[in-house]
Amino acid sequence: MTRVALAFSGGLDTTVCVPLLEEEYGYDEVVGVTVDVGQPDEEFVEAEETADALGLEHYVVDATEAFAELCFDAVRANATYQGYPLGTALARPVIAQAILDVALDNDCEALAHGATGKGNDQLRFEAVWRASELNVVAPIREKGLTRQWERDYAAERELPVEMGNEGIWSIDTNLWSRSVEGGELEEPGHVPSEEIYEWTEAPGTETEEVEITFTEGRPVAVDGDAMDPVPLVEHLNQRAGPYGIGRTDVMEDRLLGLKVRENYEHPAATVLLNAHKGLESLVLTKEERGFKRRVDDRWAEKAYEGLVDAPLVDALEGFVNETQTKVTGTVTVRFEGGQARVVGQESPYAVYEAAFASFSTEDVGDITQADATGVAKYHGFQERFANRVRERGDAETED
Repeated sequence: MTRVALAFSGGLDTTVCVPLLEEEYGYDEVVGVTVDVGQPDEEFVEAEETADALGLEHYVVDATEAFAELCFDAVRANATYQGYPLGTALARPVIAQAILDVALDNDCEALAHGATGKGNDQLRFEAVWRASELNVVAPIREKGLTRQWERDYAAERELPVEMGNEGIWSIDTNLWSRSVEGGELEEPGHVPSEEIYEWTEAPGTETEEVEITFTEGRPVAVDGDAMDPVPLVEHLNQRAGPYGIGRTDVMEDRLLGLKVRENYEHPAATVLLNAHKGLESLVLTKEERGFKRRVDDRWAEKAYEGLVDAPLVDALEGFVNETQTKVTGTVTVRFEGGQARVVGQESPYAVYEAAFASFSTEDVGDITQADATGVAKYHGFQERFANRVRERGDAETED
């Protein structure tokens, strides 16, 4: 008996995949797998009800803690892609691994997803799955199916899917972010209305301050209250969202070269990334910060590709881990005007002392203000000399 594990949401795409896998691909049994990475409860209800209606063997896997840990890895690497915190990209490898584990436990011969041939998810899922010996099947992509074809097929087979308006937008939600695309948002000139947002409200005039405590680059407490990763992120999402924090509207360059207009909400991610960068500015040297920006950019690129297990990422994290040994302390963030602004930070590893930097203090130790005179003379010397040589050469040429 041949079995295939299907990434199953209960929506149109994955519901249509069930009979296709049985009739067109010849699998005797389809095993549906839904992975919890912090999406709304109603999504699991839909998946369960649809699976029951299809008579589908169905598993729900809780991967929220694993996903939250990866999100905190992203914080340590200041991971953003084209201006927004990575969310869906981080979730996909976690989801893919959970599905692979179920497939192996249930003696499946193959893995399947309902992604199209235009998006990023197909690549992120398969990057994980193709490391195994199982076959990979993508019915929607391989058969070039359109949404209308799927609707007609579902109606003909009386499949348990909503046949009316499935929603104006395509929405993907997890613990770390909420993405909205489709409908009028596909037009770059369209100005989104407030109705696309659920996690955030339009910025007002009220302000609030919150203290985030980090230990070796990982958030561990809010306002002095220790929290595990999942509740910490949930708390900050609820607390920062009302201030309009964490909205991004971007023309995103996908892996296949297509541009797509995406709108994101990510309150907690914005707060934590801003706070973390603020603390790094206090404890890392100029050279460490400059080099780490290059490391962070490469980490984010690989994460966007769904390749967080790549050897390069392991190497990059070697540097990240070394720098994070000093990223311990507390950061005060102010919520105002849709921004999460760092207004204070302290750490036992601060590369800072007021006595050295202040204009109001006298000479400290063996460093005096007069010592800067020689530096000032040499600073820009070569540039000044080069300009004089050029002027002399120009004058001689004119003569």
